[in-house]
Amino acid sequence: MNDDVRNIVLGVVATAISGGFGWFSRTYLWRRTLRRKQAFFGLPTGSDCLFVVNRQMGGTEGSVHRNDAFALLEISALIKDCGANLQIVSHDSVRQGFGERAEFCVGGPVSNARTAAHLASMLPGVRVDLSRDPGPDRGAIHVGGETYRWEKGQIDHVLLARLTTGPGSRPVFLVSGQTAISNQAGARYLARHHKDLARRYRGESFCVVLKVNNSDAYGPDVVDLLADVTRQARTPAAATV
Repeated sequence: MNDDVRNIVLGVVATAISGGFGWFSRTYLWRRTLRRKQAFFGLPTGSDCLFVVNRQMGGTEGSVHRNDAFALLEISALIKDCGANLQIVSHDSVRQGFGERAEFCVGGPVSNARTAAHLASMLPGVRVDLSRDPGPDRGAIHVGGETYRWEKGQIDHVLLARLTTGPGSRPVFLVSGQTAISNQAGARYLARHHKDLARRYRGESFCVVLKVNNSDAYGPDVVDLLADVTRQARTPAAATV
């Protein structure tokens, strides 16, 4: 074998080794990212999860607002990425506890009875004004001594929470907005920022308030994380300091 042939063979071998190592590294990183996503959402491959839909305020029986349907699309993409199976159920037809299957519950307590139950049992420090009469506190979220008011088309708020009952239990994700567009904004924020949330909370329960800015102009896209209210939300209101 002369030097030219030897150099060609060595080059081919080096290229194959480099390509194989690159493929292995990319595969390893992809699998690690997938495992972390599955752990955060409680969605191992082949598992089942619930998506609990609310009803459209003022709509016909069983109707869902367009923006709430968009929220479903935002979350269903995450579920598909994890290789899990999605079951869509109406808020008033769920008759089971939580922890056995991951759950995504969308909509405030006025339009979603399941949300109202989760707030009462797992976030007792949160109070939502359920009045249907016009006024500054209509739909306001009260938690930790703060009041987060809704200003139509200008300021919307949404509670985004990940709730677990203990080690090994599957999480409930609660997206409780003041409007349908804030529900979509909360779902989109979860889809875009789940890596940051996973790093910050390391699998623990959390509850944050998001602010949706000028939804008339920007829709669900301009969202700020306004406050972490985990401790206040999980403490009964009467005992909140």
